[in-house]
Amino acid sequence: METIKINTSQHVEIDYPVAGLGERVAAYLIDFAMFLIIYFFALIAFAITGLENRFNNSATVILIIVFGICYVFYDLLCEVAFNGQSLGKKLLKIKVVSLDGGRASIGQYFIRWVFRIADFTLTANLLGFISVAVSEKKQRIGDIVAGTTLIRTVPATKIEHIAFHPVDNEEYTPIFDNAMMLSDHDIELIHEVVRTYYTTYNTQLIYQMAAKVSGHLGVNIPEGMNEMQFLKTVSSDYIYLTSRAV
Repeated sequence: METIKINTSQHVEIDYPVAGLGERVAAYLIDFAMFLIIYFFALIAFAITGLENRFNNSATVILIIVFGICYVFYDLLCEVAFNGQSLGKKLLKIKVVSLDGGRASIGQYFIRWVFRIADFTLTANLLGFISVAVSEKKQRIGDIVAGTTLIRTVPATKIEHIAFHPVDNEEYTPIFDNAMMLSDHDIELIHEVVRTYYTTYNTQLIYQMAAKVSGHLGVNIPEGMNEMQFLKTVSSDYIYLTSRAV
């Protein structure tokens, strides 16, 4: 599985499965097909209701103009409103993200949208396709300029692999009482690192995250506990302690 490294705001590199050219094209075709289907049914509705004759047979022209405007702004509006996904991207389980690992900003979505002119319109899609095929992070020109890319959103992790889950055992005894020095965001990042490990099996990622957490808490990893167990234990301790502090 092809991945890209994204450096988060905590300076931890996480491997994400990258969306390939085929998935991008398939998502585009789904969106395009959706517009064709809506346009087709709109024509039928105009014909059945007699609106086409009422408007002196200009209904087709009106529909083309309206649908043209919707089509031009479709990707921008969907990505802003639905966290980097259009209908096609959602069905293919891919989405636009910023290269810092977070949600792309409205400005980044806008830059991607503007550069569709160069990537697709003026070059008959060739520039965008070639850029995705040859670039290291599978980016079209708009992605490169905006600092974004497309990743897959399908988790390849089973429930037993997830570090961030409730601790129900009332007899649970925390090992790291200072785990509350962490924040919800820190625990979510630990969860993401563990989830990514089970996708990419990048052990260096676990070592790096464990070193940062132990340094932040000012503790050493206990003898007999490996880095993965340490991260999961810290997460469980944090969840247990915060749930009882409420």
